[in-house]
Amino acid sequence: MWSRLLSRHWGPALRLLPAAGSRVAPRGPRFLTMKCESPDFQALFTPGLRSVAELFEKEKYELRIAGGAVRDLLSGEKPQDVDFATTATPAEMKEIFQSAGVRMINNKGEKHGTITARVHEQNFEITTLRIDVVTDGRHAEVEFTTDWEKDAERRDLTINSMFLGLDGTLYDYFSGYKDLKNKKVRFVGNPNQRIQEDYLRILRYFRFYGKIVEKPGEHETNTLEAIKTNAKGLARISGERIWVELKKLLAGKHVNHLVRLMYKLDVAPYIGFPVNGSLEEFDTVCKNVQNLFPKPMTILSSLFKVQDDVTKLDLRLKISKEEKNLGLFIVKYRKDLIKEVDSLEPLKPYQNFIIDQYPSDSFTNLTAAEC
Repeated sequence: MWSRLLSRHWGPALRLLPAAGSRVAPRGPRFLTMKCESPDFQALFTPGLRSVAELFEKEKYELRIAGGAVRDLLSGEKPQDVDFATTATPAEMKEIFQSAGVRMINNKGEKHGTITARVHEQNFEITTLRIDVVTDGRHAEVEFTTDWEKDAERRDLTINSMFLGLDGTLYDYFSGYKDLKNKKVRFVGNPNQRIQEDYLRILRYFRFYGKIVEKPGEHETNTLEAIKTNAKGLARISGERIWVELKKLLAGKHVNHLVRLMYKLDVAPYIGFPVNGSLEEFDTVCKNVQNLFPKPMTILSSLFKVQDDVTKLDLRLKISKEEKNLGLFIVKYRKDLIKEVDSLEPLKPYQNFIIDQYPSDSFTNLTAAEC
């Protein structure tokens, strides 16, 4: 298997070509063979992955790369995390690894179908194919399956619903690759149903919109309707989970468009944003910080009119002490700091402020690099 896989030639471009004899079955995927000249796909085949794949192949269980890693590879990006899916149940995986003397860690994921194996000093998170039996908008009771399409159907967005075989075959059940090429973000199947399975998917939609779409404003009407109808469901989602998504969203593209859309669709009140946020100030700050990569709280603070807005955000999202203090600082001092923004030395107000806040001897031991 590995000699066949790694003997291929890989170069800098990523191309997808129809596999020989490929067809579209009534309930089946489009099969595409990925021929990649980028090193990113090949780099995944570490000694650890080769060992894991050989164990699964020996026991006749299929193993594929799943979700976000597939999306990133098809986008020409190096995946930060690689998750795997398999037809083996958790019990069958445990038997495989125990028989091979492989250490398993993090047993908390087992009830959801995930086993994490430690092989060659590398962790491999492998999840059994699943069907959601019962969902409450936050959690799901799952049933294991061997049907790849059923597992893909329970995922949030088409671009996250693809699988990649270790031989390079792409399994795309819901036109995820087409959407990725066309830079579109769509829910798998019915948006209303997908959102009600996990209300956090509203923010994931916005976050991936900022990551994938080139121009703001192109949304499917039924998607926006589903978001507006289900926005109040976000009140049931923990602040920590919301803040993780928001920070990624605020670091992406089209931030001002997406935040305005959150207000328009009544999402904002359920995620800690002030009811009457300063949207014009937010637009200005988003424009001014382009290509500067500020901290998420730096951007978000432009919505706040008073320090109490920061306190309310903290109560809802459980932000860090550093993030809270940054927000309080910006709201308290920004009016003073922008007075000379059009001067010949726009940074001078900030330099003076820092110097005024500390006694002069605080700077005597600073090196040139620190200054």
